[in-house]
Amino acid sequence: MTPQKPAATQVPKTVLVVDVGGSNIKLTRSGSNDRIKFVSGPNFTPRQMMAGIRKHASGWEYDAVSLGLPIPIVHGKPVREPNNLGRGWVKFDFPAAFGKPIKVINDAAMQAVGSYEGGRMLFIGLGTGLGTAMILDHVVIPLELGELCYSPRHNFEDMLGRDGRKRLGQKRWEQALAQIVGMLCVALVTDYVVLGGGNARRVEHLPERARLGDNRNASIGGLRLWGHNPDRSPKNQPALIIP
Repeated sequence: MTPQKPAATQVPKTVLVVDVGGSNIKLTRSGSNDRIKFVSGPNFTPRQMMAGIRKHASGWEYDAVSLGLPIPIVHGKPVREPNNLGRGWVKFDFPAAFGKPIKVINDAAMQAVGSYEGGRMLFIGLGTGLGTAMILDHVVIPLELGELCYSPRHNFEDMLGRDGRKRLGQKRWEQALAQIVGMLCVALVTDYVVLGGGNARRVEHLPERARLGDNRNASIGGLRLWGHNPDRSPKNQPALIIP
């Protein structure tokens, strides 16, 4: 069945982009170069996120919100609690908390949207955990490939996340990265792979068919969700279809 393009919505003037990670929360907004970052962590809750936004971005005005969360999102809502944050994310009422129109998406999918340049792209976010998403000819497909089994004792996230890098050391971590990227390229028939997330900058030898992304692409993705076309976006970028 061919995916149906969603009905057009009015493009808001100013969008707040909230990128939630296991180590930091990053805030940006359209029409401004201002960027704010504050610490999250393993016990961080959505109420603490809202308190941090009110504290650090109290002077910011915005008409809509793009919220990227490091958990599976189905029909705009979280379906389980995150591995690397505190509890309470599934039942939290984000529209009521922000009081603005909001689009909630997996954080890796949001960065993938901002990294996309056409074709069949696999995005791998190397952060506290492991985020993954694909975009196939402009259809966004959030994934949870970190749950796949690498060995009897470890899954992909165990190998490529922050703790995996510390456990393995640089050389073995990059070997595991190259092996996993190679397997996924074959299995998913990708044209190219984008490596994003905070630890992507630590990769010294890129796997075949992979290129480095930029964490700022999460902001671009958040703006694209609302129909904005930031300066760094390809011109005449076709609309993305987000489930």
